[in-house]
Amino acid sequence: MKTARRSFPVVLALFLGSGAAALVYEIVWFQLLELVIGSTAVSLAVLLGTFMGGMCLGSLLLPRLVSLRRHPLRVYAAFEAAIAVFGLLVLFAMPVIVRFYASLAGPGVGGLLLRALVASACLLAPTTLMGATLPAVSRWLEATPDGVARMGFLYGANTVGAVLGCLLAGFYLLRVHDMTAATFAAAGLNLLVAGAALLLAGRSPHRPPEKETRDAETGAMPPTWPVYLAIALSGGSALGAEVVWTRLLSLLLGATVYTFSIILAVFLAGLAAGSAAGAYTARRTSSPLAALGYCQLFLGAAVAWTAFIITKSLPFWPVNPQLGSNPWFGFQLDLLRTAWAVLPPTLFWGASFPLALAAAAPRVKEPGRFVGRVYAANTLGAIAGAVGFSLGLIPRLGTRASQRLVIGLALAAAAIALGSALRPFFRPSRSALPELGLRGATLIAAGLVAALALSVPRTPWELIAYGRDVPRKRGQATPLYVGEGTNASVAVTEIGEGIRNFHVSGKVEASTDPQDMRLERMLGHIPALVHPAPRSVLVVGFGAGVTAGTFLIHPTVEKVVVCEIEPVIPEVVARFFGAENYDVVDDPRVRIVV
Repeated sequence: MKTARRSFPVVLALFLGSGAAALVYEIVWFQLLELVIGSTAVSLAVLLGTFMGGMCLGSLLLPRLVSLRRHPLRVYAAFEAAIAVFGLLVLFAMPVIVRFYASLAGPGVGGLLLRALVASACLLAPTTLMGATLPAVSRWLEATPDGVARMGFLYGANTVGAVLGCLLAGFYLLRVHDMTAATFAAAGLNLLVAGAALLLAGRSPHRPPEKETRDAETGAMPPTWPVYLAIALSGGSALGAEVVWTRLLSLLLGATVYTFSIILAVFLAGLAAGSAAGAYTARRTSSPLAALGYCQLFLGAAVAWTAFIITKSLPFWPVNPQLGSNPWFGFQLDLLRTAWAVLPPTLFWGASFPLALAAAAPRVKEPGRFVGRVYAANTLGAIAGAVGFSLGLIPRLGTRASQRLVIGLALAAAAIALGSALRPFFRPSRSALPELGLRGATLIAAGLVAALALSVPRTPWELIAYGRDVPRKRGQATPLYVGEGTNASVAVTEIGEGIRNFHVSGKVEASTDPQDMRLERMLGHIPALVHPAPRSVLVVGFGAGVTAGTFLIHPTVEKVVVCEIEPVIPEVVARFFGAENYDVVDDPRVRIVV
C-alpha cells in the first residue's frame, strides 16, 4: 500500500514513543511493587513473569478479539490511551494495594500466590494492551517480504524507544523527580502517541478484507513449528542471560537503579540494532529460517565472549573508579564496560525476531496472527528463562553452568531451525558437493561453539568478595567459602592474623576484626541493657550472626527471631563465625525466618 509506505516513518516515530513510555512504566511499576511484595528473587520473578505474561496474552488475543475490519491505527490509538489510564490507576491504587497485601501477607505457598495476585491485578491489563500493539499495527502492512521487513523495523523502533525510556527513567525522572512524575510523563507520552495515531488514521484509509484470511496449506512450504520453537528458545536464552549478567555486572558496578538502567539500556540497544539488521536481511534472503538458525549459532559464540569478558577481563581492568569525583566519569566507564561485554550477543537476539517473522509469514497470511504467534512464542520463552534461571538454575548450578546452558539453548535453537531449513541437503543430487560442504562447515561451527560452552570460566571469587575494588584488593585474602544463592552471592575470606571477612555482593558486611566485633556486639548489648528484662528479640538481617548471638548471653532472653533474605547466609556462612556468634543457628531459642 502506497499510503502505508509514505506514512511508515511516522509510525516508526510513534512506536519509538510507545516503547519509551513502556520502559518508564516498567521501571516505575517494579519499584512501586517492590515496596509492596518485596525485592527478593522470587518477588522479582513474579513481577517479570506477570509483566511478560500480559504481553504474551495481548499478542495472542488481538487476532481473536479484534476484527480485521477495524482500522489498525485506530485500534493502536485506543490501546495507547488505555495504557495511560491503567498507568495512572496503578499509581493511585497503590495505597489500597499496600493495605490489602499487608493484611494478608504470609510465608509459604499462600504468600507466593498472594504476590502473584497483586502483581496480576496491577500489571496484567496494561501489559496485555502493550503486547497487542505490534500485532495491531502489523495489520496495516502487507504480509509480503517488504511488509514483513517493515514489521521488523517497527520492533526495532519500539526497542530504541525502550532504550530512551530506560535512560530517561533511571537517570532523570526518578533521580530528579519521583515515581509520580515519571508515571505522568509516561501517560502523557501514551496520549500524545494515541492522538498522533488517530490523526494518521484519518489520512490513511483502511480497506478491510472481504473475508478473513486463512493460513496457507501449501505442502512445499516448511512447517512453522520450528520457527516458533526456535524463537521461544531464543527468548529463553536472552532473558536467562540477562538475569545471569545482571547478577554478575551488579557485583562489578554496584546493585543500584543506575546499574540496572545501564545494563537494560545496553541490552535493548543491541536488540534494536540487531532487529534493524535482521529486518534488512529478511527482505533479501531466500531462506529466513536458515538465516535464523545461523544467527542462533553465532549467538552461542557471542555468549561465550560475554562470559569470558565478565569473568576474566572486566574485573581486572587496572582502573580505580573512586579516583574520579565526577559521576559522569563513572557513568561513562560503566557504560563502556557493559557495552564491551553485553552488546555482541544482543545483536543476534535482536536479529532473530524479524527473521522469525519472515520465516513464519508464508504460512500465515494474516499479519496480526503470525506476528502475534511469533511474539507470544518469544515471550513465553523469555518468561521461562527469567523465572527458571533466577529461581532455579543460578542458586543450584551457579552462574558458570547457567551461562553454559544459555549457549546450549542457542545451539538447540540453531539445530531446530537449520534442521528444518537445510533438510534438502540430505537428499542426494548432482550438485550435492557444495551443499555437503556447507553442511559440514555448519557442523564444525556447532562443535566449536559447544567447545566454547565447556570453556566458560568460573566466576572469580574476588569479584564476589570485592566487586569493583578487585584491582586494588586482589591478592590480599584467601577464600574460605564462595557461594551463589537465590538473592545474593556471598564469600568468606581470611586475611593476615586469622581475621575472617564475610562478603555479600562485593561488600564486606561483617568480620572478626576487633573494631568490627565491637560494633557487632554493641548492636546486641545496648538494646538488651536498655530494656529492663528483654524476653523476645527480632533481628533483621543475619550477617555473621554475631549481633543475634550476643542476645543469647542475656539471661532473660527466651526467643530470638532472625529475618534473612538469603538462605545461604545462616545455613553455611554462620558456621565460619561460630565462636563469635555463640553457635547461634544451633540454639533452640533461635528461629530463622527466610
